[in-house]
Amino acid sequence: MDTTGSAPWRPRTSPPGGLAATPPAAGQESVWDYPRPPAVVPSDEHVVVLLGGTVVADTRRALRVLETSHPPTYYLPRADMDPGALRAVDGPATWCEFKGRATYLDVVGEGPDGSALVARQAAWTYPDPAPAFRALAGHVALYPGRMTRCTVDGEVVRAQSGDFYGGWRTARVVGPFKGEPGTRGW
Repeated sequence: MDTTGSAPWRPRTSPPGGLAATPPAAGQESVWDYPRPPAVVPSDEHVVVLLGGTVVADTRRALRVLETSHPPTYYLPRADMDPGALRAVDGPATWCEFKGRATYLDVVGEGPDGSALVARQAAWTYPDPAPAFRALAGHVALYPGRMTRCTVDGEVVRAQSGDFYGGWRTARVVGPFKGEPGTRGW
């Protein structure tokens, strides 16, 4: 029995297919409370990205994009990235109904033998984002699963499941998450 007088937590949106949203504990967020269209939220968390032996990014000025059913995607200021870590690629662009046209970048680090280590099309940016997402201009998102290691405030990030999604899973966020088996139609 609830003796605090508060109602039990209910998600803003319920997961499809009869799945139950995991109730967040103190200090946690549920992806089922995130909005659609997504929200852009500044973060002062310490974000560090490594590819091989190269610190690709080190920032406390990330932007978190929060969208229903997805772990946050971290967008990192280009100014806080290693100047040689990003390389434009000729390749397909994608379109987000909210943010606009995304272009992709290779991420370049240094391998153990000193040679270039390249994660192909492992980052993306919105060169001219839609008006509601102008804050993303000058920022780059990375697929955490294609990097050697990504951390948020020292916690090692787990990549969102699925080969298209760029969410960063930490203990701060609970699901279930889009991209996991059985979520294809979400």
